[in-house]
Amino acid sequence: MVAVPITIACGNYDRTRAIRDGRVSVDGCAVTYLPLYPEEIFHRAFKFAEFDVSELSFSSYLRTVAAGNAHYIGVPAFVSRIFRHSGIYIRNGAGIGKPADLRGKRIGVPEYQITAVVWMRGIMQHEYGVKPSDIHWRSGGQEQAGRHERTPLKAIPGLDLQPIGDDRTLVGMLRDGELDALFTARAPSSFLKGEPHIARLFPDTRAAEQAYYKKTKLFPIMHLIGIRRSLCEKYPWLATSVYKAFCEAKVLAMIDLRDVNALMVTLPWLEAETNETAAIMGEDFWRYGVDENRPEIDALTQYAFEQGLIERKPMIEELFHASTFDMSKV
Repeated sequence: MVAVPITIACGNYDRTRAIRDGRVSVDGCAVTYLPLYPEEIFHRAFKFAEFDVSELSFSSYLRTVAAGNAHYIGVPAFVSRIFRHSGIYIRNGAGIGKPADLRGKRIGVPEYQITAVVWMRGIMQHEYGVKPSDIHWRSGGQEQAGRHERTPLKAIPGLDLQPIGDDRTLVGMLRDGELDALFTARAPSSFLKGEPHIARLFPDTRAAEQAYYKKTKLFPIMHLIGIRRSLCEKYPWLATSVYKAFCEAKVLAMIDLRDVNALMVTLPWLEAETNETAAIMGEDFWRYGVDENRPEIDALTQYAFEQGLIERKPMIEELFHASTFDMSKV
């Protein structure tokens, strides 16, 4: 059998590293792994469909499926997930001390559709009663001017969403008092530098996020893996091979977290951190699979619909390749 050459564009994560370094193979394939940052991957995948297998923004992928123009079909390997209370930054002096104070404020977002921000708005609405329509949204480049939505947005009724312009940045506008807060996946440079005007809405983000998980049992999904649809049609076995490889790579990463012979991650109390996380979230705290993640998938789909990003809620069967719903077991 001749190996099918495929490109995989994905972050350099511990849970995918075994595919990149060759410890885990994709059955039937010769892999070229491109370790890129998510912003670049998404821009190239959604605009040009450059990659055979690609890490994808879940919210942008939802939009393409709902619109009927998706170039990729998903497999439920959720390579990026993170609690997002830590991604809400406020300007000191803007009168924001709690979520309810966000009403009526000017809040910057790199893109209205990015998954992290969809989750933040969903949490604000469903946990604190603050709706997207309560806020004045401004979108654009966070650190570099000229950023735009990766897939075009139609006007959303009842929503004040305006671009900041190609000569402005969100970080600069927050510093100058032209914005009151930022919702963003990437920590602003001003926050990392310790500038006095910026702080987090939730100062103890760990406590806030653990309380959120204990209440909702939701571990927000950010990114999934997509395979070019035309390749899946040509090679019906490909989706299973790709999904199996990502699952096997994650297993190796989870083993490394508990290796106390020589720590694989640069954290002195890595095992203790892993054990504490497992005590709260269960041993398989970074779950892959459709059934294992239906609550998160349903929540994100609901949020995207409520926030005007999709005009219909796709069925879960539309989002993932059929062969990945029921993997074989030994």
